[in-house]
Parts: sequence; structure tokens; C-alpha cells
Amino acid sequence: MAKRNSFNRSAGKKTSFTFPLLHPKVANAVIDHITVVWVSKKTTREPNNTHSTSVKGKFTCDNDACPNKTWTSGKVTLAIQGYPGGGYNAVVYMCNRLGIFSLDEDTYVDRIAYRLKKWAGVAMERRVYERRGTPPHKKELCEGCKKGCCRQGSQSVLS
Repeated sequence: MAKRNSFNRSAGKKTSFTFPLLHPKVANAVIDHITVVWVSKKTTREPNNTHSTSVKGKFTCDNDACPNKTWTSGKVTLAIQGYPGGGYNAVVYMCNRLGIFSLDEDTYVDRIAYRLKKWAGVAMERRVYERRGTPPHKKELCEGCKKGCCRQGSQSVLS
């Protein structure tokens, strides 16, 4: 089972999170091919690559009246930016009005490592993901959609 990092959404109005403490796992996942450096989200540098994908996560409602206490999603927006010299950062966007979010670390590391190797020109097989029937995407609640980087939204600016 994948380790999870949890963040309480009700503790503040953050709409996105970065996970720089997971950088060592990402670096280890690509070490045979490239060297990468975490770049702060607050950088003034311009990325030379961007990609939007999704990661898995578990949500726990902190409202006692909520009938669905916990649920999982494989469509949590992850926006990855690559910078010259092997730098990168990654932003996970939340869903509005949720309590506690637990990130699936394995999916996060896997998605970022794959994209960084692809950008570096490492020969890799193209990934094919099985589509599953899921409830409709709620654009009005998706912070990734609001920022224009959710693949589920029709106006994604990241590719």
C-alpha cells in the first residue's frame, strides 16, 4: 500500500500544495538516467516544459453531517514544470470544500519521474492508462480547472 501525506483542507484556504520532501524519492526514481533539482514554486524562472496529469488521493470529509466520510480519486490534478538544468517542481491542486487530503506518494513519484525522463529524452514505452467509469467531473469545485491545468477540464493550458 502506498504511503500517504495528509493535509487538512479546513486548516486554511490553500488550493494547492507542493511536496518538496518527496523530492528525494523522485530523484532516486530517475537517478539511473538524469539528475534533478527541486525548484521552489515561488521561483521567477520560466519553465521550459509543462505537463498536466493526475495522481491518486484519498479525501476524508471533516463535516460530521457528510454522508460520505471518505473516498478516493485517481483524478487529482498534478501540474509539473520543468526548468533548464534539470530543475522541476510539481503542484497538486485540491478540490474545493474538502477536509483532509491524503496524497498517494507512489503515484506522485511515478508520474513525475516518468515525465522528467521523457523531457530528458530517455527512451521509454508510452504509458497507457485504463479509463474507468467515474462520477462526473465537477469543474466548479476543481482548483486545477480554475487554474487552467486540469486535464478533465476542457480549457487545459498545460499539455
